Amino acid sequence: MSDAAYAGRRRVNAAMLALTAACAAVSAGVLLAILAYIAWQGASAIGWSFLVNLPKPVGEVGGGIANSIVGSIQVVGLAGLIGAPVGALAGVYLAEYGRGRFAFCVRFAADVLNGVPSIVVGLFAYALIVMPMKRFSALSGSVALALIMIPIVLRNTEEFIRLVPGTIREAALALGVPRWKVTLFVVLPSAGRGILTGALLALARVSGETAPLIFTAFGNRFWGEGFLSPVATLPHTIYTYAISPYEDWHRQAWAAALVLMAFVLAVNAAARVWLKPSRGAAY
Repeated sequence: MSDAAYAGRRRVNAAMLALTAACAAVSAGVLLAILAYIAWQGASAIGWSFLVNLPKPVGEVGGGIANSIVGSIQVVGLAGLIGAPVGALAGVYLAEYGRGRFAFCVRFAADVLNGVPSIVVGLFAYALIVMPMKRFSALSGSVALALIMIPIVLRNTEEFIRLVPGTIREAALALGVPRWKVTLFVVLPSAGRGILTGALLALARVSGETAPLIFTAFGNRFWGEGFLSPVATLPHTIYTYAISPYEDWHRQAWAAALVLMAFVLAVNAAARVWLKPSRGAAY
């Protein structure tokens, strides 16, 4: 290769490296800009009274979002208890036993469900639970969020189980251990950290969904009375306050958005730390 051709390739390589670095900086900058703007707008309203008090009557200044925080924990927690086990078990089946047309249909259905707009999932939960029960409820909101979680957990579980080396399975089978015990006591513990991380990321993903909760949990300016009654949630409160004509509610909407973003960031950070491989890990 001539010196001129080599110099030209180096220039192209440097230009493409600079372009990719610029794109990465823009991507990170957008996230930082969003976080900084939410923090700037919402920090002024954040306080202990805002976090532990109920909302004031409509039109009055002040109040808090304690019922929304508790309602979000209630709805998202139940959604995790429903969606994570279903998605994880389905992922185990696809990774260990899923072959043929049925497994292909399950994967295809999971991919399609993962792309369905959340508002459509909310309408489905409304028709499935709210209409027969003739009431809005935390349960219906949890089911809607669980339906969004299932395909995410399923695909993550399948991928992490496939990362477990085949030699581990072969060693256990060579000792005469049944296949189901190999899956339960060898493969799952090896991929457990990744599966749990995927579940946490799915939980963070659905915690900010608003559209399904409009049709299901509906909202409540007081404490919820259990899983069979309407409850307030942070996304729905942010939506309601943001479109209101009251300036104080706009300020509280930014503060609630800051609380929600802090939760999502905390869950994502915990998931990354949990996923960090340790010495002696299988992968």
